[in-house]
Amino acid sequence: MRFCKKCVMPDTRPGIYFDDAGVCQACRAEEKKDHTDWVQRWNELERLCDKHRGKYGKHSYDCIIAVSGGKDSHVQIYTVKEKLGMNPLLVSVEDNFTTTATGAHNLKNISEAFGCNIISIKPNIRAQKSLMRTCFEKWGKPTWFIDRLIYTYPIIMGLKFRLPLIFYGENVGYEYGGHERVETPSAKAQINNGVASDIPFAELIGPQVTEEDLCLCRNPEAELAEFELEPVYLSYYIRWNSYENYISAKRMGFMDLRHEWDREHTFECFDQVDSMAYLVHPWLKYPKFGHATATDYASKFIRYGLISREEGVKLVREYDHKLDQRAVQDFCSFAGYTLREFYEIVDRYYNPDLFTRNRYGEWVLKTPVWA
Repeated sequence: MRFCKKCVMPDTRPGIYFDDAGVCQACRAEEKKDHTDWVQRWNELERLCDKHRGKYGKHSYDCIIAVSGGKDSHVQIYTVKEKLGMNPLLVSVEDNFTTTATGAHNLKNISEAFGCNIISIKPNIRAQKSLMRTCFEKWGKPTWFIDRLIYTYPIIMGLKFRLPLIFYGENVGYEYGGHERVETPSAKAQINNGVASDIPFAELIGPQVTEEDLCLCRNPEAELAEFELEPVYLSYYIRWNSYENYISAKRMGFMDLRHEWDREHTFECFDQVDSMAYLVHPWLKYPKFGHATATDYASKFIRYGLISREEGVKLVREYDHKLDQRAVQDFCSFAGYTLREFYEIVDRYYNPDLFTRNRYGEWVLKTPVWA
């Protein structure tokens, strides 16, 4: 493993690019923001909204915002509704896991604080449980069904309501490094970023899952082009900063997890705070690629100037390998695994090129960032 010279991100992150100086693409993207004309970008955003504002009837919606209720959702709604004067319909996907009190508050807050309607889909639980087990055991992607819907459902609602303009938050591939790492306002290709990329549906169908159960997971490319849908990243138009979004969202009523749950796997308390079992999914990057949430956020904080690289290394060493036990218990309860079955499956995903077992049977990185 090689690590970025500026942050703590390894070159094992899928699709990430290191330049000749040994600096990752995400760090370079953050540097570029200092030289971006954000006034010009904002003017572009205003012109885009002008094309759609009030176009679909005096008392009708004029755009869709894909939301979860988190810190970024608060900033998206504030920007689109209060600063740009749009009338958005909010679209959300429930994950059916145990919801935190914080998550329930935040989803309610975005409706109450901004006066918005939310259409939320509660996916087929029987199909989700079956798909969760299949995707976990075959590909190490237990939340593929939910993640796929997060990308496809707002598009489908855009087609249903005949609302072409759809706002997503950040371009993950560009902001943090990945296959879709080109800076672009268009979110048409975001389904290819690796989180919810295509799995042949024939491999998913079984006794508990029918073709009909997967209908909302299809990417309606033909209809998207025919209807001239405009899914866009708000992060292209405004300077995106996860920590700044958190501070701003708190002023709008967003709550973090500080007083509810001290999670074992991370040092921050404000990201992915909605439910428990879902957190197993982002942690599975650790056995496969040698990094997890602590690396992600330590790298962000270094780029934002909040901590030094040395401090980031210490945080990675303390947290990155840990898997929160409440998340595991909720995951196993929902999917129907014993803890022993769960860990036997996880063990299969440890990459022997990156890990070895110590004398206690623990998986340890061969070349950690602190070595």
